[in-house]
Amino acid sequence: MITIRNLTKSFACSTLTCDSNRVLDNLDLVVPDGQATVIIGRSGCGKSVLLKHIMGILKPDSGEILIDGHDITKLKASELNQERKRFGMLFQGAALFDSLTVGENVGFSLREHSNLSEGEIEEIVREKLELVGLGDVEDLRPAELSGGMKKRVALARAIAMDPEIVLYDEPTTGVDPITADIINSLILSLQERLKVTSLIVTHDMQSAYKIADRIAMLYKGRIIEIGSGEEIRNTANPIVRQFISGASQGPITEN
Repeated sequence: MITIRNLTKSFACSTLTCDSNRVLDNLDLVVPDGQATVIIGRSGCGKSVLLKHIMGILKPDSGEILIDGHDITKLKASELNQERKRFGMLFQGAALFDSLTVGENVGFSLREHSNLSEGEIEEIVREKLELVGLGDVEDLRPAELSGGMKKRVALARAIAMDPEIVLYDEPTTGVDPITADIINSLILSLQERLKVTSLIVTHDMQSAYKIADRIAMLYKGRIIEIGSGEEIRNTANPIVRQFISGASQGPITEN
């Protein structure tokens, strides 16, 4: 469903010693339809930047991002907005609107991008909240929720419009291990029930092994290895081995 070819993106440096900081460097990746692909890599390596390119939030310096064969980097703004309706996004910090209730947050995209009646939207909101294990919370505000509940509300919002593709930016960051496992189980359950294509970025290897059909490691702007959880666990690549083991010593030395 998603094919990325030679994707390159640089940002201006914050120091006087370099002209630019290349975050993505001729990156290639294929995300198969209906599978969960997990991107691993160190904090700041470009995982979230990659997601923002797939959503069309950032434009690459060069390269292609093909969704069902159509290069979204060449779409007009109106065409890109239509394409984005196929996506759901779970942001790292949940990104709920503090001024809105839970129900208003989950139904936000439906009110903005559909002609459904208020009653129909409220029914969908209840259905999506039940899918993520939450009931009778529509009238609460984000400030009244725990971290794990906020993540689940954000996930309900991400699937409100029945997307074909769901992107997850560090879905277990900031929650305790038990809540993280609940969220991982929800991702797996939604993957099975909704038949979506999922792309998850994380540095949490326990989560990656649990939810991934395939794991790809991003390092120095490129995907350096991709395979099943078992293949990544048993890799001979010293860079991947250092990362998945969390060792301080090895070929990865930069911050």
